[in-house]
Amino acid sequence: MTKSDFKFHTPVRVRWMECNAQRIVFNGAYMGYLEVGQSEYFRNLGFSIYLVGRRGFFDTAVVKTVLEFKSPARVDNMLDLYVRLGEFGNTSFHLEMEIYKQQSDILLTVIHGVYVGYDADTGETRRVPDEIRNLVGHFEATGEALPLNRFPALAEASGLQSQTRPH
Repeated sequence: MTKSDFKFHTPVRVRWMECNAQRIVFNGAYMGYLEVGQSEYFRNLGFSIYLVGRRGFFDTAVVKTVLEFKSPARVDNMLDLYVRLGEFGNTSFHLEMEIYKQQSDILLTVIHGVYVGYDADTGETRRVPDEIRNLVGHFEATGEALPLNRFPALAEASGLQSQTRPH
């Protein structure tokens, strides 16, 4: 893929605690970057994935990740996390992320994550709500984040009711 294949990206700085003795990002720290990418992606669409999970609308669990390391990231590097969602199943979706050194085309890492809808109270999988599918589908097709008030149940779970996404 190329950067232009992604409609969303967000920056992150490599912190010392994420690095090994060689000042290179430790492989486990990439799961944290995956979390940042996922949460910021949804925040860009107008809601917190954590809040809607706590309110029982929709929560996720990571069931699979594949990391491919291309070049090392080092302490204090500024990185850009390029994120996209797709391949919705009944209860799952795929998140693809590419990590680049900021202001460059140097691809450092490729991460593919599979998430399932999850009910923490019962331990069962849950269907991905149509409102999330439609919101994400529109964004991935156009790059436009629709106002959350077009998705009443999601807006309510987000605590926004009739509020639109801030600009």
